[in-house]
Amino acid sequence: MSAQTNYIQLEKLGEGTYATVYKGRSRTTNEIVALKEINLDAEEGTPSTAIREISLMKELKHVNIVRLHDVMHTETKLVLIFEFCDSDLKKYMDQHGDRGALDPATVRSFMFQLLKGTHFCHENQVLHRDLKPQNLLINRKGELKLGDFGLARAFGVPVNTFSNEVVTLWYRAPDVLLGSRTYSTSIDVWSCGCIFAEMITGVPLFRGKDTQDQLLHIMRVLGTPSEQQLAKMAKDSPEIQIKPFPRCPKMDLKQVLPKASPAALDLLERLLKFDPAERISAVDALSHPYFTDTVNDMPFGMNATPGSMPPPSFNFPHPNRHQQRPVQHGQPGVQQYSMPPSMFTQQTHPHMTMQQAQQQNMYNGMQYQQQQQYGGR
Repeated sequence: MSAQTNYIQLEKLGEGTYATVYKGRSRTTNEIVALKEINLDAEEGTPSTAIREISLMKELKHVNIVRLHDVMHTETKLVLIFEFCDSDLKKYMDQHGDRGALDPATVRSFMFQLLKGTHFCHENQVLHRDLKPQNLLINRKGELKLGDFGLARAFGVPVNTFSNEVVTLWYRAPDVLLGSRTYSTSIDVWSCGCIFAEMITGVPLFRGKDTQDQLLHIMRVLGTPSEQQLAKMAKDSPEIQIKPFPRCPKMDLKQVLPKASPAALDLLERLLKFDPAERISAVDALSHPYFTDTVNDMPFGMNATPGSMPPPSFNFPHPNRHQQRPVQHGQPGVQQYSMPPSMFTQQTHPHMTMQQAQQQNMYNGMQYQQQQQYGGR
């Protein structure tokens, strides 16, 4: 059965290296989905990236990972049917940020969800290897989901030798830039750190033109590693090429991110360690005081255990949906969401800024909403 018989193809959402993504609707359930169409070459067959994406995503079922619903296959085309998302993090920042910078409550929620999805991948022995704002999808409930697993790889006990041509340059870990092919979960943790800083400031933290320039950008902020540190990294990954680097002192991250709280800066410092062996794990990052401390100025997450933080609240109606209960100002959308992520439509501004005095009252209502959204998952 082809995708055309089961799904109505709507507008085109985007085009990648080997696939085109369309918005679609299921003929049977009316659910909105994303259709990722891959044209097959008669001689080359199905691209390895598509096979990899399908095999990994069929196993990864988590609220913070885009859901692969179905796969349709014909002689000329492979169609992956994903849950639909309204936006990606890059577009969301452009539309709702202050020159790209998100408010602290939204940063905290999105960062928590990013680490939850990343931890789930690592727990299931999958490296994403291409985490960047464009590959993080946001739905109308404010749920962030890891998408585009075309570069992802499973990893096992015998140390695999991976390609070092992974992760978009600006989010690529320094050990990979130096040529490491024996990296592990720390590669994704570095990308999470870069995304964290970008959500706070609105601009990418390290914007190099090429591999060498990217390393210099990193060293100007984190400082040039000592010869002993570089020698240790080379010992851990023998394929690393150590060259002479200019000596740069470490910058105070408070100068780089003046708006960030001390807890946020401490977490960022732990995510962005030059030596991958020193980087915090995704699971340990989830227990960092940045998420668990009750003094943070946000209405949800107070006294909540790690893993139970709901997404940021929204206040807008569902498109093309007339029978809709009104959404209370500043509360998470109450509609049941059957329509999950893969690309985009319009959004209005989330009402995230609230007076401290309202926060505890808001929290009580959100606890109930949180149980509805996250119960049993």
